[in-house]
Amino acid sequence: MIEAVGLRKVYGKKVAVHDLSFTVRPGIVTGFLGPNGSGKSTTMRMIVGLDRPTAGRVLVDGEPFSAHRAPLSAVGALLDAKAVHTGRSAHKHLQALAATAGVPNSRVDEVIDLVGLREVARKRAGGFSLGMGQRLGIASALLGDPSTVMFDEPVNGLDPDGILWIRNLMKELARQGRAVFVSSHLMSEMALTAEHLVVIGKGRLIADESVAAFVDRVQPRGVTVRSPQVEELRELVAVEGGSLAPTADGAFDVRGLSAERIGDAAARRGVALHELTTVKASLEEAFMELTASAVEYQARTTGGEPAPTVPETRVREEVAR
Repeated sequence: MIEAVGLRKVYGKKVAVHDLSFTVRPGIVTGFLGPNGSGKSTTMRMIVGLDRPTAGRVLVDGEPFSAHRAPLSAVGALLDAKAVHTGRSAHKHLQALAATAGVPNSRVDEVIDLVGLREVARKRAGGFSLGMGQRLGIASALLGDPSTVMFDEPVNGLDPDGILWIRNLMKELARQGRAVFVSSHLMSEMALTAEHLVVIGKGRLIADESVAAFVDRVQPRGVTVRSPQVEELRELVAVEGGSLAPTADGAFDVRGLSAERIGDAAARRGVALHELTTVKASLEEAFMELTASAVEYQARTTGGEPAPTVPETRVREEVAR
């Protein structure tokens, strides 16, 4: 478990993290989200002692990371998959880590098999693809059989099969009772993987709640309705003060009315409904809306207006320094 209390980090005149408090609990996957420059990487570095907080504290299983006698058993972290000796093989790299941390050598073969690197384990890590490097980084994080796992952009460079693998791996690690803390800009993956979210912007906490609660902060996008009585449905929506537009699959998108109001009106008028579904915002839409004021690095068009965003291909976070 990770407990951050009043974390603050200042680099010169730049306040990267402002009085940040949150808890990452065991047994669930917690997503760590924020726009570029929000302080996510700085926060993760403070958790494992790579950066010292200016104020506040962060505990792992009740102790500072530096106080653990077996740190790799406390936290397994993937912060930079390129942090390997490129002249060593994957097997030698893991052996060196195991020897340093007092981890049995048998564990090396276990994590190699777990991440699917058996066929290339004796090859130099410097020749690995980005996806293979990610798998090696994940193997390194899991080497000490840690109670808490922390991944920064774990799907970076993975193909669809690899993305599915890491998604299922994180869920399985949580099912085993570990605390899983994962930072990502891929909202579609977070929606499929995380149960809880910690969202920050400009170093400040925006949300610490379930994925469902975070999405529910944003107004529904409309109501999908299907009915064999199309004209009666049009009249009903108009009378109730809503708007109706056909969709490509033969349904209707109704705006300005709740599903409950449409259902009650249809019951009064005897209009048959074959579907009545509230269309909620996606996690990506909720994230974009709720963090809009916290975007630090925002491109602009030649006319001075904010450039259209493409969240699934956003550039990687720059650590605030």
